[in-house]
Amino acid sequence: MVYAQHLKCCDLNSRAGSTPASGTKEYYMDDKDKIAIFRGKKIRRIIFKNEWWFSVVDVIEALTGNDRPQKYWSDLKKKLADEGSQLSENIGQLRIEASDGKKYLTDCGNTETIFRIIQSIPSPKAEPFKRWLARVGYERVQEIEDPELATKRTKAIYKAKGYPDSWIEKRMRGIAVREELTDEWHKRGLLIRKEYEILTAEISKATFDMTPSQYKKFKRLKRENLRDHMDDIELILTMLGEATTTRLHRGRDSKGFVPLKKDAKEGGEVAGSARHDIEKRSGKKVSTKKNYLPKPAKHLK
Repeated sequence: MVYAQHLKCCDLNSRAGSTPASGTKEYYMDDKDKIAIFRGKKIRRIIFKNEWWFSVVDVIEALTGNDRPQKYWSDLKKKLADEGSQLSENIGQLRIEASDGKKYLTDCGNTETIFRIIQSIPSPKAEPFKRWLARVGYERVQEIEDPELATKRTKAIYKAKGYPDSWIEKRMRGIAVREELTDEWHKRGLLIRKEYEILTAEISKATFDMTPSQYKKFKRLKRENLRDHMDDIELILTMLGEATTTRLHRGRDSKGFVPLKKDAKEGGEVAGSARHDIEKRSGKKVSTKKNYLPKPAKHLK
């Protein structure tokens, strides 16, 4: 069985992922992508060994509409084993989030394995599901072979949402700065998600006088990605705090949670000083309630 346990936070209050202790990035989860939708049904998925792995019970529920997909899967596994199938050997147990918000070891399969499971399930949805599965799986393969494709797709999504090109470029640069920082955290001893969240909060609080969760409330956000609702100056200061923290880690060769936390606070203070200077000179607050949420439609009188 495959067990994935180490987590890291990859974007401000929005992304989470993991790498094994060896440092090779075999296992990675992105909160924005951990749910895929097939005809209104949620399919939980996770990146493992550089490919998508899908929750088997979610696939079964989507195909059959059975209200006891776990029992269906248990019976199907027994049936396949009785027939001499070795399909269960290709099933991995990965920790993915359940409806209660907690992560449990869950039977998952890659695209090839899910295809084989589909063939064992009589369902009129089988063929459209195969086409859907091939598409979502292939897009990930493309991005692994050419990482620029992921960047292009992200830019296209922001463009379609109406963000200006100048903002998109800053957002993309911010993603790169964040990933560079979280890579440093992993290399320097952080292995669990909570530690990444604490250090992220240290930088944010020193920069904006608000933790990410406080900042989201300030901007009237719920599940949305905070950085997607920052303006140019907010994004730039966020990058400054994180880039400075990365530089401090490297210059001091900091290792372990406590030294890294100290660097994070100081990195945020550098950005916080810049924010105070901007506010003093401009006479305006940097942090605003402005967001990019769709405006409610005006009702005709």
